[in-house]
Amino acid sequence: MTLIFQHHRLDHLFREVKQTIPLAESELLTPSTVYGVVPQSSLPSKPHQVMREGYEVHPAMPGDFVISMSSFLHGFEYCTRYGGISPDYTLLRPRFDEQIGRFLRYSLKSDFLIQQLTVFRNGIRQGQRLQWNRVRYVKIPVPDADAASVVADFLDCETARIDQLIEKKRLFVTGVARRIEALVDQAISDADVPRIRFEHLTHRVSRPVTLSEHDELVRLGLYNRGRGIFKKPAADEEGMGDSEFCFVEAGDLILSGQFAWEGAVAIATAEEEGCVVSHRYPVYRGKAGVSTSYLLGLFRSSYGDFLLNEASRGSAGRNRPLNIRRLGKEKIPVAGLALQQAVEQAVDFERRLKGKTEQSIARLEEFRAALITAAVTGQIDVATWGKHSQTDRRLDQIEEAMRA
Repeated sequence: MTLIFQHHRLDHLFREVKQTIPLAESELLTPSTVYGVVPQSSLPSKPHQVMREGYEVHPAMPGDFVISMSSFLHGFEYCTRYGGISPDYTLLRPRFDEQIGRFLRYSLKSDFLIQQLTVFRNGIRQGQRLQWNRVRYVKIPVPDADAASVVADFLDCETARIDQLIEKKRLFVTGVARRIEALVDQAISDADVPRIRFEHLTHRVSRPVTLSEHDELVRLGLYNRGRGIFKKPAADEEGMGDSEFCFVEAGDLILSGQFAWEGAVAIATAEEEGCVVSHRYPVYRGKAGVSTSYLLGLFRSSYGDFLLNEASRGSAGRNRPLNIRRLGKEKIPVAGLALQQAVEQAVDFERRLKGKTEQSIARLEEFRAALITAAVTGQIDVATWGKHSQTDRRLDQIEEAMRA
């Protein structure tokens, strides 16, 4: 089946919705790069906008698209429900058949569109969005309604397969995390296990950094919810700010001074060796007979989460700094050597598994993005793709590369 595409300007496909209504008349929606346009209340990790009385919004309806602050990187977001969109975003209403809309759900999130939008990046400051009066002239390929339905059906099927494989990989990693918590729970539930103050089990690491002696240094930060460590761009003395810094070595337990209560705790690996953290990230190592990995496992358990919350006090939203003196007084159940080693082995296995899994997921997401772009631009024949098991072969190649 040969698809015939015609290039259409975005303003021939959409009109901008400028009408506003009181927020009180609708549910507040917000664009998400993962979920599309959804109720703001369904995104607990995203700070909610505080709406003043009389606040007005654009009236959104199913089938609309939204230009968000991140459209440079992720394309336009699709709306599936009625609600109100903040005027901070651009709301677009379609001028086309519903089947074209199914096609554009993919096309307007594709690498092809994002590449077209990159020319508009210059001159846009942080926190600003794409201006409709500029991007409206961008042209994208669109087939007729019947052909659009065929492409959308194809992508619905093929991307679902890829997404299911990605989800299985993430669930496997989650299973390892649960094993770590189960091992820690053994120590917590054992009445015979001694409980010793954290300050007596660890020593606070101090490896001061003299900024003037280094051209550039890589700073580390922590994700919340136990998702590990990330690296910030290398900076010289001028770009490091007024903080004091500490060198990091593999095996260090790092806590976020601001977000430990959200699970921002991790152990440094060889990849972070020689990087630095600011004084806002206290660093510890277990003393003789206390595995640092065991301490990490404990802090990631529900009991450890309770301890970190108890040691993090504050009343201004997410601003809850960690009180290390209070944490030092908390009593930690110290399991026997065998159980500590089991936790350490599980933590190490999880780290290696996460590394492989993240690489595999990244390749699957790259393939997914490439497949969408190829389908919405007519680079592949969607009618014959499945007959030749093309997706199966690509997925097998990715898995084989991960096993190598």
